[in-house]
Amino acid sequence: MTFPDLEPAIVWRHFATLCEIPRVSKHEGALRRHLRAWAGNRGLAALEDATGNLILRKPATAGMEDRPMVTLQGHLDMVCQQNTGGGHDFFRDPIRPVLKDGWLCAENTTLGADNGIGVALALAALEADDIAHGSLEVLLTVDEEAGMGGAQGLPAGVLQGQLLINLDTEEWGQFYLGCAGGLDVVVESACGSEAVPAGHQVFSLTVQGLQGGHSGIDIHRERGHAIKLLVRLLRALEQETPLRLARLEGGTARNALPREAVALIAVPAAAGARLPAWAAAMETLLRDELAAADPALSVAIAPAHAETVLPLADQRRLLAALHAAPQGVRRRSQRVDGVVETSDNLGVIRIADGRAEATFMVRSLIDRCARELADEIIDLFHLAGCAARPVGPYPAWTPQPDSPLAALAQQVYAQEFGAPAGFQVIHAGLECGIIGAKYPDLPMISFGPDIRGAHAPGERVEVASVGRCWHLLKALLAALPADWAMLTG
Repeated sequence: MTFPDLEPAIVWRHFATLCEIPRVSKHEGALRRHLRAWAGNRGLAALEDATGNLILRKPATAGMEDRPMVTLQGHLDMVCQQNTGGGHDFFRDPIRPVLKDGWLCAENTTLGADNGIGVALALAALEADDIAHGSLEVLLTVDEEAGMGGAQGLPAGVLQGQLLINLDTEEWGQFYLGCAGGLDVVVESACGSEAVPAGHQVFSLTVQGLQGGHSGIDIHRERGHAIKLLVRLLRALEQETPLRLARLEGGTARNALPREAVALIAVPAAAGARLPAWAAAMETLLRDELAAADPALSVAIAPAHAETVLPLADQRRLLAALHAAPQGVRRRSQRVDGVVETSDNLGVIRIADGRAEATFMVRSLIDRCARELADEIIDLFHLAGCAARPVGPYPAWTPQPDSPLAALAQQVYAQEFGAPAGFQVIHAGLECGIIGAKYPDLPMISFGPDIRGAHAPGERVEVASVGRCWHLLKALLAALPADWAMLTG
């Protein structure tokens, strides 16, 4: 796969490779082996830590030996989502992008521009022999999308850079100086089963057609949440007819807003004849509520098969807890205008085969607020008789808007593009927070191209903004002064 007409060619060539080699979270080995071989062929130093993170190093270009070493950082894995019936095997099949109106996109799957473009930019800097830079260190982490395991496992003391440029944000023209931290809440419960009651028919009830999106960056857009909407429909249907739940599934990733959810239900035969009209009425109601955010929402009823249902006690306690569980924005920041401070996302639910399992992703710019919201979710599910526990906490990245790195980045941006860049804090979990906790004296900044729809099928990246990122990266590397250590004191 190549993108012969796209510039800068050196960046798009590396992104094409990333599209060819599957890179599911926790399964980045094939890509890591490819990159180690590529680095060896170019005479670049390469090492791999015990977690699987890859570190590549390149000497300074002639005349730049006295400049600070720069660590460029991105993650190898991608969120793997596809539309129903897409048939894509993320463990085997390449991503097949298409070019539309200046944007490269994947129509039925995620594209992996998050964070494939950032990785491609870093690899291009290692390959290019016509740019000026001090010593370069490229840190490519694993397992970012499924819990930031790579950054969590990064040893202290292995990085040699004197400053870090993270290439994992999605809004051109903005320098990111801080991000949310967070943790997951994992909920589990055993549940019983019994035969479908006599005289009942089984149906599937499906909520689908939602936009979905990134559970941090898009959380404030108030898009429909397939799991919560489906639970709401089930609770409403319980008020109209005896209902027995056989199965409930929704969402595929903790950090993606669920686009689809389905339940298998059993109802008396007489009620079954009325379900299609009821579903149509519910679809009209929900479309009216979500007209701007999710105009393609649909509610579908279809005959199905199940042999067992949950006991009523299990059904009632689980649906009540899911219905009551918080979802979305909890609080907006009192410190940074226009930014969400604390939120949560019910990313995945599965009630089937005698088990109920759910995962919430909680984010906050204030670590204690993330834990407070997580504790509320845990207490709620404890009251419902479930086991619930916090998993994988990671710290927020505290902004330093007055740092020498932020000042230099702004100066270079204005010189190259004729206008100032913005400074932002992002309601998403960049690895900078974790890395910064291990390397507290390491100045950091983040930038990237325009990416839309990350974590959902149809994800796309603006081609021109990738070119601007490459231009900025080269200019910033060239502008770093020899007296950097004195500036950072």
